[in-house]
Amino acid sequence: MTHKFFPHTPEDLKAMLARCGENTLDDFYKDVPQELLFKGDYDLPNAMSELEVRRYFEELGSYNEVMTCFAGAGCYDHYSPAVINNIIERSEFLTSYTPYQAEISQGTLQYIFEYQSMMAELTGMEVSNASMYDGATATAEAMMMAIANAKKRNTVLVSSTLNPRVVEVVKTYAHFHGVNIVMIDEKDGVTCRADFEAKVACGDVAGVIVASPNYYGILEDYTGWADLCHDNKALLIMNCVASALGVIKTPAEWGADIAVGDGQSLGLPMNFGGPYVGFLCTSKKLIRKMPGRIVGATRDVDGKRTFVLTLQAREQHIRREKATSNICSNESLMALYVTIYLALMGKQGLREVNEMGYSGAHYLAEKLVETGKFALAFPDKPFLNEFALTTSLNIDALQDMCMSMGIQAGVKIADDKLLLCVTEARSKAEIDALIENVQYFIEKEEENQ
Repeated sequence: MTHKFFPHTPEDLKAMLARCGENTLDDFYKDVPQELLFKGDYDLPNAMSELEVRRYFEELGSYNEVMTCFAGAGCYDHYSPAVINNIIERSEFLTSYTPYQAEISQGTLQYIFEYQSMMAELTGMEVSNASMYDGATATAEAMMMAIANAKKRNTVLVSSTLNPRVVEVVKTYAHFHGVNIVMIDEKDGVTCRADFEAKVACGDVAGVIVASPNYYGILEDYTGWADLCHDNKALLIMNCVASALGVIKTPAEWGADIAVGDGQSLGLPMNFGGPYVGFLCTSKKLIRKMPGRIVGATRDVDGKRTFVLTLQAREQHIRREKATSNICSNESLMALYVTIYLALMGKQGLREVNEMGYSGAHYLAEKLVETGKFALAFPDKPFLNEFALTTSLNIDALQDMCMSMGIQAGVKIADDKLLLCVTEARSKAEIDALIENVQYFIEKEEENQ
């Protein structure tokens, strides 16, 4: 039988204590004030056999309610091929550490290199780093890149159609780095072009952050935005939904300087909010401003292809005052997850994923509007698989009723607005079940009036 972890044996503890010059484990904590030490009895269950432990946790697990998810807003219920978990749970991936020693880390370095290659192709950008914690921190790091590139400029414009949770993280970074954040107004569900033009011309703007698709699921038109940014010596930063880049116009095609976002939509399970993986891609001219690690391919002394960390010294990742990275081994494992997902799906598979989500979302939107109680919040704006509806119904009561039927009916984004999302993981039967529940709710509401 194999064991992933071994506990310390009494002999191990005895040897450790002897080496440290202590007699008991309590001696290690003698500097802790007595009033801070817990002196009660631990509330621990009696010992159980392996069979009893399994039964116990199976019983706990039975209390979980698995919902049919129609929520999005930055976290998406996509299908995850079973083979991915079988690969990433191999010990050489699951326990691998930061690959500073290239001579013994070729496997890890290679999959990071493949991840970078795939993300660069997906975004259309020239270079990708080894990934970040998540999409929100990647966006904040891109903001800091813009500041570093601009030198004396200290303002970053942020579109009001960017996910509010991402905006909060950006503002937190900005606060502690002395960066001035100015929000660009939204108009009819998209970033106001006139407000953008007025604010970017003020002269102190280092960067502009926009979203594609935006928080409402709308595909905004950014024609000419990059040119206007560059004319005013600012960088254009695009926060993107990774999966959508398989079919929509890429940040590079819009002329963006930096592309960021969360890779969660590339098959990563929702996992109650993490761990996720942020991507950050840019142009070659900004590569030395890029945070995090970068893996390069080269040749060893024998002429064999090999992989190494490049452009940066290790101290940039381990010395807090000089760090340009928020990287960790666990998050790198998520980069491997994304790499395997993209390799399995390919261009055609990613296209099919988006086509199925598009078809389901537009079918759901059409059927809900037909009830007469919903209307598209932004009817003249194109959307992929996520959309906002306005309604006179009590959204909280509607969601509670759907929840009782095992359906997570979107995200409430205002008293009269509901944000819904459909991915390829949702079948027509599940979509119809949501529609039937909504119709039932409407009927009950009308009976009570």
